[in-house]
Order: sequence, then structure tokens, then C-alpha cells
Amino acid sequence: MKSKRHTPEQVIRKLAEGDKMLNEGSSVAEVARSLGVTETTWHRWKNQYGGMKTNDAKKLKELEMVNRKLKTIVADQALDILMLKEIASDAPIDQTLCRFS
Repeated sequence: MKSKRHTPEQVIRKLAEGDKMLNEGSSVAEVARSLGVTETTWHRWKNQYGGMKTNDAKKLKELEMVNRKLKTIVADQALDILMLKEIASDAPIDQTLCRFS
């Protein structure tokens, strides 16, 4: 069975529907089944997106993307510094210091 990816907006919408069903007396298993997800997915979504609004989810995704880019920049700078130190010292740098070797 092919897994389906849900956008944060879809997840928040489904969580709102599910909460409404839970308040009406449905069980988590019934809610998950009617939304087309597993109970595990329901609980994971609840932990990750519970209480968020659509705008909050969009902002979270944007911040995660920026964080990923910044981590790449920092890693590149660390490698540049390591290369410059090696060039400046004319001595080989211990390979145990280099994570990507």
C-alpha cells in the first residue's frame, strides 16, 4: 500500500475533525479509521500539531527549512576552516578530526 503524505494544513484539518468526533463520543480507533489513518499516525499528529493553527504549521515548516539551510552553511564553513588550517600549517591534519573522511 502506498503511503500518503499529508500537508500540515490537511493534518490540522483532520485533527479538528477528529477532535470533534471524539467530543461526540467516538473512540480513537473509530476516528482514525474514518480519517483514513492509523491510530499511531493520529497520536503522532496530535503530539506534533496538537493545538496549532494552519498559520503556525506553515511557520513551523518555514523555520525547519531555514534551520536546515543554516546547518548546511555552518558545516560548509567548518570544512573551509579545516582546509585553511591544513593549508596554512603545511602539515596534514589528523584525519580523526574530519568527520567526512
